[in-house]
Amino acid sequence: MNTATRPKVAFCRLLLCLFFAAPAMSPLLAQTGGINIFKFLNLPASARITGLGGYQLTQADGDVAMAYANPALLNIAQHQQLSLSHSFFPGNIQYGNVAYGHWITPWKVALQGGVHYVNYGMMDRTDEFEQVNGQFKARENALTIGASKALYERLTVGINLRFISAAYDNYQSTAFSSDIGALYRDTASGFSVALVGRHLGAQLGTFRPDNRETLPFEMQLAVSQQLSHLPFRFSVVYRYLNRWNVLYDDPNIAEPINFDGETIPDIRHPWVENFFRHFVFNGEFFFGARENIRFRIGYNHMQRKELSIDNYRTLAGFSFGLGFKVKRFRLDYGRGTYHAAGSSNHLTIATPLDFF
Repeated sequence: MNTATRPKVAFCRLLLCLFFAAPAMSPLLAQTGGINIFKFLNLPASARITGLGGYQLTQADGDVAMAYANPALLNIAQHQQLSLSHSFFPGNIQYGNVAYGHWITPWKVALQGGVHYVNYGMMDRTDEFEQVNGQFKARENALTIGASKALYERLTVGINLRFISAAYDNYQSTAFSSDIGALYRDTASGFSVALVGRHLGAQLGTFRPDNRETLPFEMQLAVSQQLSHLPFRFSVVYRYLNRWNVLYDDPNIAEPINFDGETIPDIRHPWVENFFRHFVFNGEFFFGARENIRFRIGYNHMQRKELSIDNYRTLAGFSFGLGFKVKRFRLDYGRGTYHAAGSSNHLTIATPLDFF
C-alpha cells in the first residue's frame, strides 16, 4: 500500500467503526435538551470558537484552546502556550477556560492541561410558598488533561480525560469523561477532516441517591478547506452523528405530528429541518503577511431555530469574532447571539511562556 494513502485508509476505517458503534454508545432519545447533565461542557472554550459558531474541530495551529473540543488538534506549535479565556454570559453568568500546551520531543507527543469553569453567582433559596430563605451559590468545573500523537504524516489521534464536579447549594455531583478525536490533514491542499467522540463517560457521585444521570455524549464530524486564491478557510461541522432526530417537542404548538417514531411540532418539511439542525457553518478570514489579523463568522441552525422568537427578527444562531496578534500575544474577541434577551461576549488572551 502506498505510504501516502495509509492515513486516508486508517481514517476511513475509524470513521466506519465509530459510525456503526455510535448508536450503541448513547441513549436512543429524540430531543437533545433536558436528558443530560453537565451541559456546560459544550460551552466554547475560547473567544475564537465562539466567533466560529461554537464548534471548530479541524484547525490545528498554535492555539491550544482549540484542543478542548478535539484533542487531535494538539501539536508542537502549542508548546508552552498559555491561553486564558473568560466569557460574560446572559443572566450575569460567567464562565472561562484556562489551557496550557507542552510538547515532549523524545516521545513526539503533545500534551495539554486546563480548567473549564462556570460561576452562576448568588441565587435566592425559596420554598414552595415563594418565601426567600437566604441565598446559595452554584458552580461547575471540569479539569482536563489531554495528549495527541501523529500516527502518520497526515493522521493524528488524541484523547482528553476530564474530571467534572458541580455544586448547587447542598446538591453535589462528580463525573469522569473522555474525548477521543482523530484529524486527517493535508497541508498541501488545505483540506482537513476530523471525527470526535465527546463526553464519553459516567457520573461518579449523583445529586440524589440512586438517580444516576447521563453525560451529553455526542459524535461530531467536521470538514474544512483553505481556499487557494483567497485568505479564507471555511468549515462545516455535523453534530449528533449518533442521533438522527434532534427536533424539539414544543408543548406550545397545538398540532404535533409523528416523525421518525417521535412526536414533534407541525413543521412543514420535518426531514429537511431536522437535517439542517445538525450543522454548524463557519469561516475565518486571514489578513496580513503573517495572518496577524483574523475575522470570523459562524452560523448554528439549531441554535437559531430553538432560540428565535416567532414574528420577531433576531440574530440568534449567528456569531462573529476578531483576532489580533501583537508581538507574542494573541488577543481574541467573540460574540455569540443566543437570544433577543442577551448575547455572549468572550475574551481570550494567549502567549507562549518562553516569552518571559
